[in-house]
Amino acid sequence: MSTPTTDNRVYFLDYLRVVACFMVILVHCIEPFYLGDGGTVIASKSDALWVTCINSLLRIAVPLFVMISSYLLVPVAGSTEQFYRRRVERVAIPFIIFSLAYALIPAWGSGGEIEIIENLKVLTFNFLPLSGHLWFVYMMLGVYLIMPIISPWLERVSARGERIFLALWILATAVPFIRELGEAVRGSEGIWGEASWNEFGTLYYVSGFIGYVVAAHYIRKYVDWGVGKTLAVALPLLAAGYAITALPFYAAIPESYPIHESIDLAIDMELSWSFASLGAALQTLAVFLLFRLIKRPCKAYPLFAHISKRSYGIYLAHMFVLVPVFGWVSGWGMATPLVMIISTLLTMIITALLVELLSLLPKSKYIIG
Repeated sequence: MSTPTTDNRVYFLDYLRVVACFMVILVHCIEPFYLGDGGTVIASKSDALWVTCINSLLRIAVPLFVMISSYLLVPVAGSTEQFYRRRVERVAIPFIIFSLAYALIPAWGSGGEIEIIENLKVLTFNFLPLSGHLWFVYMMLGVYLIMPIISPWLERVSARGERIFLALWILATAVPFIRELGEAVRGSEGIWGEASWNEFGTLYYVSGFIGYVVAAHYIRKYVDWGVGKTLAVALPLLAAGYAITALPFYAAIPESYPIHESIDLAIDMELSWSFASLGAALQTLAVFLLFRLIKRPCKAYPLFAHISKRSYGIYLAHMFVLVPVFGWVSGWGMATPLVMIISTLLTMIITALLVELLSLLPKSKYIIG
């Protein structure tokens, strides 16, 4: 099917990319309301409700980025070498530059002195605490590695074949819940072949973010629904996915406030918040389908398209801005949701301006993507 474009831009993807970028920043502006001092910290029941209600929807941000890239890139055109070279130039090199920046430059307002040697040691193996949001890039690079491998299959497989895979993947997104049930019934961890010495269970190879890649391809190639059918499918998916995401999270929060517990509590609470879990998957598919109903650009589209082009740079750089901005806004004495939203808006605007300045540098694509 044809997709509305202008100057090789896909309208709904630009809108969706900007929204997903805003969501990611909002996630990080919400975290201080339930995470702090190396543990789980929730000041009040009101904060717990706001964190649950808002952040349970935001679990779709990362999967949406995966679907946006997949919608545009799979099946992979050209050679595998060309594809990898392009990803290195536009994704890996800016990622390395910003990883080093987070290791070498202290974020204003973060407190404490920066330990450059220690940071570089940590960076050899993984991301730093301040650059924890860059876990996404590690994952996305892995997805890029697999795209040329699954592309020949996507070109040959039938629509029914893709639906079978997606059905298995949806089942795999429920594995965390099934694993919990299995532990309650059996009294030990691991399901369907999993064990302390084997993490590769039956559905391991059809799980994770690869499902979003296939889903994006399937929607682009086979889904050509009108408004009525899209709403009839997407809205129930969105409601069901939100309930599956939000209710277990809130149920896991202790009833006595304020809460000062170990980080293990937050890990338990976030079981339903995994980006490749059932609730997030259903919500992501629903929102992607809804945005795909956008067929024409609005008057503000040029602004959205420009921010969309800068979104990777905004994502990479935003933690440098978020830390001082959140500290500043949180001192204004506003209600919790206002602190979350205003911190996010200011962080995104300021970071976008900084990225715009960086774009003026020679070879800026190697810095901001």
